[in-house]
Amino acid sequence: MPKKIIEASQVCKSYFLGKDELKVLKGIDLSINEGEIIAIIGASGAGKSTLLHILGTLDRPTSGSVTYDGVDIFKLKDEKIARFRNLQIGFVFQFHHLLPEFTALENTAMPGMIAGKRLSEMKDTAKKLLSEVGLAERMEHRPSELSGGEQQRVAVARALVNNPKVILADEPSGNLDSVNAESLHELILQLAKTHNTTFLIATHNDHLKSLAHRVVKIQDGVLME
Repeated sequence: MPKKIIEASQVCKSYFLGKDELKVLKGIDLSINEGEIIAIIGASGAGKSTLLHILGTLDRPTSGSVTYDGVDIFKLKDEKIARFRNLQIGFVFQFHHLLPEFTALENTAMPGMIAGKRLSEMKDTAKKLLSEVGLAERMEHRPSELSGGEQQRVAVARALVNNPKVILADEPSGNLDSVNAESLHELILQLAKTHNTTFLIATHNDHLKSLAHRVVKIQDGVLME
């Protein structure tokens, strides 16, 4: 039986503009299994990114709970949440957010260094991941020397470097041409199998949706499968 890794229960998120309340998420329930690829779809502004940010502990829900392996994550102190996020969750965004002054290898190793390890301790893992994503010959190149597709592959390797249980991706191929986008999608599928990593992906891309094990849709602040 698949192991449940994340459980979101009645997650609500509101923003306040003066006295006006904007309800973005209205009681989201979502169970996610280990190794699953889930595509989240919906119109722009429907709340896909908001949900990802909450599941990734980058933002807190207004109400409701998110548990990882049975631990109610938002009951932890901020420092413990930050530590958990660094070690257990990887992020891939539409824009790669690589640090321009560092090489692909150094960028990939960065989450491990944030966790307190030295670059020398992270090098072997970073090299292995960069080889997996097809960048064995580009490790010493800085972002400005890499194509858009290569930069996004570095971002994927970086997301995996601490061996997280979950990767959250927000329109990961939205800034790529169709050839590079399709290549990235196949890479995500391959890495999910190889590392048994759970991928939760907000996307508008039909090809990426077709590769997911499940597709869920946010509409009017609620989730529909």
